[in-house]
Amino acid sequence: MQINADTIEKLTDMALQYAPKLGSAIIVLIIGLIVVKAITKGFVAVLNKSKLDASLKPFLTGIINTLLKVLLFVSVLGMIGIEMTSFIAILGAVGLAVGMALSGTLQNFAGGVMILTFKPYRVGDFIEAKGYSGTVSQIQIFNTVLRTGDNKTIIIPNGQLNNSSMINFSVEEKRRVDWTFGIAYGDDADLARAVIKELCDADERIHKDPEVFIAVSALADSSVNFVVRAWVDKANYWPVFFAMNEKVYKTFPQRGLNIPFPQMDVHLHKEG
Repeated sequence: MQINADTIEKLTDMALQYAPKLGSAIIVLIIGLIVVKAITKGFVAVLNKSKLDASLKPFLTGIINTLLKVLLFVSVLGMIGIEMTSFIAILGAVGLAVGMALSGTLQNFAGGVMILTFKPYRVGDFIEAKGYSGTVSQIQIFNTVLRTGDNKTIIIPNGQLNNSSMINFSVEEKRRVDWTFGIAYGDDADLARAVIKELCDADERIHKDPEVFIAVSALADSSVNFVVRAWVDKANYWPVFFAMNEKVYKTFPQRGLNIPFPQMDVHLHKEG
């Protein structure tokens, strides 16, 4: 295919016309990205010095960074010579299509806004949701990040958290610890109750008001079960739970109480 002189001349004129604009746009884009990074970094520093809720900091940082980049790209396109009215119309159509394709992402964004507005949980709270439990380490624009007790990272979309049930273990200052302790049939039930009460009273972490609740909860197949309910500070929940299990295991035999376990009697009959 041959290119005539008029075509070459038109291409040359276009190159001479748009090359300076394109070069300037590229320079502005590079400098703009550096400036956006610096502004975002400064914004983070200001947030860290403020008393703003830690949950809002990564969320606001992400929004500011995104808005600045959008403004930068729009400015660069304007420098190249793209008509902004046409660009905005095209951007609206593309935005509609992308919005439909990314409906789940938009739902997660809306969920993040709702979570940060109504604060069902905050950074540092221990929650259980969607079959997972852990301490909230970050509330991002689209996701919430949990850190489990064995140091695993769990990422849950905000849309799911906002539209489902959730347990927040950190809201109340006190929590109730529940145990079930069994003794063998024939053991002294009053003695068992007294021993449990004695162990609870000896633990200063267990609140005296309300009083510890101890009652026979079931006459099971192999044991008489006592239910025990005590109130502690939320930080002491697991330490008290584990400590009391160990104390009961060691103390019951010392006081003549048997901790039963399932047993099966097998009878053999000789024929003939």
